Amino acid sequence: MPRFSPHELRAQLSGRLLCFPVTHATPDFEFDERGYRAHIELLAGFAPGAMTAPGGTGEFFSLSPADSRAVLATAVAAKPADTAVLGAAGYGTATAIEMARDVTEAGADGLFLLPTYLTEVDQRGLIEHVVAVCSATPLGVLLYHRGASQFTLASVLELAERCPNLIGFKDGAGDIGLMSQLAAQVGDRLVLVDGMPTAEEHALAYVSAGVHSYSSAIFNFMPHWAMDFHRAVQAADQASVHDALRRFVGPLIELRDRRRGYSVAMIKAGMTVVGRSAGPVRPPLTDLSADEMSELAALIESVGGR
Repeated sequence: MPRFSPHELRAQLSGRLLCFPVTHATPDFEFDERGYRAHIELLAGFAPGAMTAPGGTGEFFSLSPADSRAVLATAVAAKPADTAVLGAAGYGTATAIEMARDVTEAGADGLFLLPTYLTEVDQRGLIEHVVAVCSATPLGVLLYHRGASQFTLASVLELAERCPNLIGFKDGAGDIGLMSQLAAQVGDRLVLVDGMPTAEEHALAYVSAGVHSYSSAIFNFMPHWAMDFHRAVQAADQASVHDALRRFVGPLIELRDRRRGYSVAMIKAGMTVVGRSAGPVRPPLTDLSADEMSELAALIESVGGR
């Protein structure tokens, strides 16, 4: 049974830092359940609003369905006290419906609906896809706006009307204009989330648009730093936020942008740097080079993150 009704889940996510834990892997790319559970338990001690198992940083797109179920079961079994556990669904509609039912049966607190795969989709098709998935579960659903699944304002307003258990909208496309409109029109209906890669870069701008929640990948390897940054954002402490952007986030983004897929690989590299390795990224992603690992280690050391 979920610990949160859809309405309660919306409240749980509002104004909170959200976590997308990496998924631990052995050298042969098998799921390292023991390492993953220890990671979940450590992060839960910082009480993020929610964690998704698995999400984008958790390599959802590279896991088999069996591995996705095992990852979610491990997170649910850890029972983080003040943190909701969201399972994940994605790909085509039939697969997403099946995954939504699996997430419900696993005892998750909510569902994170990731983008459809590859095919360019018309807004009417996107709407019916989301309606079908929401109808397949009683759980609160957080919808991801990114890639092939980018929604217009009219589409989101229709979904908010048709799907009572749609509780949130996460922007991974940098569409701050859309988020401003949503905050004005359905900000009391949907929790709005800054879901950009390295979301800290945009957090203050999103707050000014009425978006007070964001997901932090950095939280995986520097949870103290990430929570301090989140508090600075919530307090509108521009001096502290700008100092962190200059000293750490900006250089981190420069490293992230060197290769496609480094937004995930960099986080796993950070785990290795701080002594809590989560193993390699799974193909088709690639790990950082030895020189880049050294750069990352020096950057983390410079802000006392080790």
